[in-house]
Amino acid sequence: LSLSLATLSSLPLPVKSEEVLSEWERVYLPIDPGVVLLDIAFVPDDLNHGFLLGTRQTILETKDGGNTWTQRSIPSAEDEDFNYRFNSISFKGKEGWIVGKPAILLYTSDAGESWERIPLSAQLPGDMVYIKATGEKSAEMVTDQGAIYVTSNRGYNWRAAVQETVSATLNRTVSSGISGASYYTGTFNTVNRSPDGRYVAVSSRGNFYLTWEPGQPFWQPHNRAIARRIQNMGWRADGGLWLLVRGGGLFLSKGTGISEDFEEVPVQSRGFGILDVGYRSEEEAWAAGGSGVLLRTTNGGKNWTRDKAADNIAANLYSVK
Repeated sequence: LSLSLATLSSLPLPVKSEEVLSEWERVYLPIDPGVVLLDIAFVPDDLNHGFLLGTRQTILETKDGGNTWTQRSIPSAEDEDFNYRFNSISFKGKEGWIVGKPAILLYTSDAGESWERIPLSAQLPGDMVYIKATGEKSAEMVTDQGAIYVTSNRGYNWRAAVQETVSATLNRTVSSGISGASYYTGTFNTVNRSPDGRYVAVSSRGNFYLTWEPGQPFWQPHNRAIARRIQNMGWRADGGLWLLVRGGGLFLSKGTGISEDFEEVPVQSRGFGILDVGYRSEEEAWAAGGSGVLLRTTNGGKNWTRDKAADNIAANLYSVK
């Protein structure tokens, strides 16, 4: 598992506790204050070799399992006119993909030793926020306007998997009772993919969510069943959904698959919001959030205990994978 923080380079060392309760160890990074880390991935064929992405054109590389990281320069991604925000990275075997904003796509076939920049159409709707390596020379790419594209030839050609953007879908369904659809600003706040290719996305205002399954022509909008706005959503290891609300609160869907029926799970988040959840198995998962909140469950999410590993870190934990 890996955690992404707001910044790690300029913070004071944490006070050592007499109680050794945590499985986590803090790693210091050679980055400037203010850099936000956005994604992390390791090469499946060599789990000591990984990459960490962030704002301000940040790409870090490790070859010792994440204990130490160095700045990585990719000449094809250096442009004096842009300061890229690298949003997402994914590997399948030795093949890897990186997407960022402004629109940039990088591809490697040698586990990241070299990266090739793949040209992209200027007509793509929205900014690329997610990419998933799916097979040999194949990947799925998602934009913040709900466009999903697939490639099977190293990214030289892309095929649309949905017939229209989310805005167009909502314009057709605004009278169908989706609360907040008329206030939709046209972009996702978050998007997460299940291992079998289903997606769940949260609207930028957090007032409803959308799902998509392979073969569907459009995204399906869903009313939120919770009064508070949605912060993030994702998939449990058993195929069900988890849902986080702004201001704190963790909900789990009843059963597996796509659902609009959720129940709240008590968590001790010290009053801070939870920002992400990551499952290692159907039983074990971690939740991370504001001001170093770190929680663990070993019974599928029924009960959560707080890990104090990051209590002394003055930063938000944005992502856990």
